[in-house]
Amino acid sequence: MPPSKKPSSDPSPLAGTLLLASPVMDDPNFARTVIFMAAHNQKDGAFGYILNRPLEQQVGDLLPDQDLGPLGEVPVFMGGPVATDKLAFAALHWNKRKSTLRCQTHLSVPDALKALKLGHEVRGFVGYSGWTGGQLENEIQRRSWITAKARPLVLTLATPEDLWGAILHDMGPTFGLMAGVPEKVRWN
Repeated sequence: MPPSKKPSSDPSPLAGTLLLASPVMDDPNFARTVIFMAAHNQKDGAFGYILNRPLEQQVGDLLPDQDLGPLGEVPVFMGGPVATDKLAFAALHWNKRKSTLRCQTHLSVPDALKALKLGHEVRGFVGYSGWTGGQLENEIQRRSWITAKARPLVLTLATPEDLWGAILHDMGPTFGLMAGVPEKVRWN
């Protein structure tokens, strides 16, 4: 589902959750990724952002001709393989009362600056991860993805690259074993 498309009002069990790539995921775009599911609807599809692929760049590096203030220092992540010619802003915030990760997507520059002032974590995303209607459900059924409840670790882990293994370990011993599976499992 493209980010500009409005999902229907049907409740989704996946919106607001995390998708972790199965250790045997073959697609290099998604190997060992953690995706925040921003929107999901079985009929229309789904979209989200990869949270653990920082690009080692800041927004100011990608938009050098703009006066962005503190937004220029915001880190940029590879959000997914769709629309990689676009930069989008999202604000992430842990809601302690509800134990949920809130994500406001497609923020304008003024809205992203406002979110920064509120203390939310703002990230830039190049591209996004998207699925057509029913595609994600089929991939989950084939065990390409592990679904998990969002957790504060998403925002507190110092090295986003370690997020996949850290969340699996946080999910318990069985999932922790998965975190130790070699990256090229078919070669072992």
